[in-house]
Amino acid sequence: MNRPWTDRVFDPRRRGVRTLLYVAVLAGDLLLVLRPSGGTEWALAAAGLVLCLAGWRWAPAALVAQSGLLVAAHALGAGIVPALKVLAAVTLFELAVRQSGRIPAAGCAVLALAVLVNRSGDLPGLLPEVFFKAALVAGLPLFLGSYVRLTREAAAHARAEADRQLRRAEQGLAAARAAERAAVARELHDLVAHHVSSMVLRVGVARHVVTAGGPDGPAGGTDPRFTGVLDDLHASGRAALADLRRLVAVLRTPGGPEPAAALVADGALPAALEAVVERARGTGPAVTAAVDPAVAGLDAVRSLAVLRLVQEGLANAAKHAGPVARAELTVRMDGGTVRLTVRDDGGGRPRPSGTDSGGHGLIGMRERVALLGGTLDAGPADGGWRLTAVLPAPAPVPEPRP
Repeated sequence: MNRPWTDRVFDPRRRGVRTLLYVAVLAGDLLLVLRPSGGTEWALAAAGLVLCLAGWRWAPAALVAQSGLLVAAHALGAGIVPALKVLAAVTLFELAVRQSGRIPAAGCAVLALAVLVNRSGDLPGLLPEVFFKAALVAGLPLFLGSYVRLTREAAAHARAEADRQLRRAEQGLAAARAAERAAVARELHDLVAHHVSSMVLRVGVARHVVTAGGPDGPAGGTDPRFTGVLDDLHASGRAALADLRRLVAVLRTPGGPEPAAALVADGALPAALEAVVERARGTGPAVTAAVDPAVAGLDAVRSLAVLRLVQEGLANAAKHAGPVARAELTVRMDGGTVRLTVRDDGGGRPRPSGTDSGGHGLIGMRERVALLGGTLDAGPADGGWRLTAVLPAPAPVPEPRP
């Protein structure tokens, strides 16, 4: 929130600057307007300026001394008494800005008493005028200083209250996020992980039956291609189950890391992409890959985005172009920007235009890229399909304002 001008100008850290400014202005008034005559007036003026400077550290004592100096200057008939009143009023004002309670009130009373003493010869005939002048010289600085102090305290209180409300909102948001993570973890464990675990077990049983059957077994012989497919299904299912369990563990941990950090470790993206490409080659088209080793330095969020885009792009190539197609993967770094391309030659099959056959894969990819401020283009190209994604470098985090 914006600080009021009183809070900025009368910041305690600027107290010395304000004091020097006061003294400079009053010294200019003495030299250019009042122009003291004689050594006595110059000595009194210098003493008043020194005491005003001393008020930067010892305002109560300086104010008492200035009040005494004011009485002495009046007794000597000096013509700079008005300037000394202003100097004392400035000290009282600064004292009221810094403190509250008895000390500023006592300083106000001492200065008012000095004014009354100087005008005691006018009593009782000019009693209203004398008391008005005392109230003006001593009461007005006390009032203005107190107003500035109260304004600053109110602004500080408002900032503290805003900070408390922000912390409460952040705590509520964190609690809601934790509840949402727990709900997602439950669904992943109870539904998705359960079914994936069941599929892994069934594929394992199928592998055992096929392998144990031999030439006279129920499979009528063990075809290496068939067992290779089962092996790949079993490995893929176990990998998916392990990822699900890691994700559930992360979601169940209050204040734990982001899921991206749990699924893609630092520097592990090149190896993860190589595993995805090998898996695609085993079950789908012939894939050639060119991955920039610099992608190992990506943050966890963009690493996971690249991994998911490659998985979905190669899966779509296998699904729509078929196993006889050829696919090409390119991932390169351009400064801090990631540029990713997955293309296939179509394998001689017709490819739907502008959609991914009613599924949610392309929609999910667009959402994932948009969250990172990137762009994604997908569509027919050269008889096949091409997917291009650009993920920009993260924006620098601005430093907090004081």
